[in-house]
Amino acid sequence: MSGVIERYRSFFDINAQFPIVTLNEGNTPLIQAPAIASKTNVPGLQVFLKFEGLNPTGSFKDRGMTYAVSQAKAQGATHIICASTGNTSASAAAYGARAQLKTLIILPEGKVALGKLSQAILYGADIVEITGNFDQALDVVRILGKAQGVAIVNSINPFRIEGQKTGAFEVCDQLGGKAPDYHFIPVGNAGNITAYWLGYKAYHAAGRIQSLPKMFGYEAEGSAAIVKGHKIENPETLATAIRIGNPASWQGAEAARDESGGKIDCVTDDEIVAAYQFLASKEGIFCEPASAASVAGLFKACSQNLVAQNSVVTCVLTGNGLKDPDNAIRFGKSEKITLPPDPQQIATHLGLTL
Repeated sequence: MSGVIERYRSFFDINAQFPIVTLNEGNTPLIQAPAIASKTNVPGLQVFLKFEGLNPTGSFKDRGMTYAVSQAKAQGATHIICASTGNTSASAAAYGARAQLKTLIILPEGKVALGKLSQAILYGADIVEITGNFDQALDVVRILGKAQGVAIVNSINPFRIEGQKTGAFEVCDQLGGKAPDYHFIPVGNAGNITAYWLGYKAYHAAGRIQSLPKMFGYEAEGSAAIVKGHKIENPETLATAIRIGNPASWQGAEAARDESGGKIDCVTDDEIVAAYQFLASKEGIFCEPASAASVAGLFKACSQNLVAQNSVVTCVLTGNGLKDPDNAIRFGKSEKITLPPDPQQIATHLGLTL
């Protein structure tokens, strides 16, 4: 199996000698979600989940990173650098290792989930935590990225957006050559909603699909800069992947909303957690909390009568639940108990009759 650049090569401006750095990213499943559709109470609604947590490093970032790192290698970079709330650092470190480029990572101190930090450490990146937030980390990266031989691989790099657009291609292919009617997606730095809209438009221009979806993006309430119309100095949300107060792709997100006739809104941490739990307990899908913002947004939009009957919806789940084990344990509904290896005691506890 090839990665997204090779599979969608005609949508990239590259020649035959272009050095593709790949971990066979993409080709993630589009899973129908009948329990979610039922909970919306919208007649005839079909809901599909694009589970990006099954990419090589466990998040959608791999789609953009393959192209950004490939371009860095093609242009002779010796180092790549990024600011990150976690997933970008994991992906950059993996693809940097694959390309034999040194990876430099700037993180906000104490704000990165353990699963993501452990990845970057094992991949061998040089990691610096700053006493500040993600937006300040990105400011540092913008300056350090001017050093000789260093390539920035955050989503301010347009190659990241170009790579991530392949998610839209896959959705349409998996729906049998059709776009969904609505596309729901979490919004943090806003590169992904920008990229998906770019992908849908590119597929439409190429005649691969005959219609375009309405783009619905959802920020966390505590970091809802786009919704509130101003930078959030100290963004806060348990959904660490979207804890960003000044989205780098702000204009791209607004363009996706306006051009598609969609909406950018926010959901509370409580709504995110409820969707996170519902996905796991009712659909059997373990995503990280930020991913669940798309489903929380769908529930909110349906309650506001913004989603038409008999329509097709896709929700992007951006990262794997193993990225954030602390919140999984914190919000999991199961309890564990320690008992002797006695079948009768265990059966009694479980309500079974032997």
